[in-house]
Amino acid sequence: MAETKNCYLICYDIRDQKRWRKAYNLLQGYGERIQYSIFRSWLSMRSREKLRWELEKILAPEDSLLLIRLSHQCVAGIPAYNRPGVWSSQEEVYRIV
Repeated sequence: MAETKNCYLICYDIRDQKRWRKAYNLLQGYGERIQYSIFRSWLSMRSREKLRWELEKILAPEDSLLLIRLSHQCVAGIPAYNRPGVWSSQEEVYRIV
């Protein structure tokens, strides 16, 4: 049986350009960039922890990272109060590495 996936907003503030580029490239393999330092990803608990572990190897103590899990009800309601076509509530069926 497949693991349940949840939608996460991943926000970061990385002070060093080299670390920022490494984190950005890593996150591109996990989800979709929706703003400069904000990604949206559909992650299982296992893939979320793997991502956190990989990011912790890149980040320094002065960097910030915020992962926010959105409930399925929240994700379903997002298109109702935003611009049309900006946010699809479809879950990714594959991961690009």
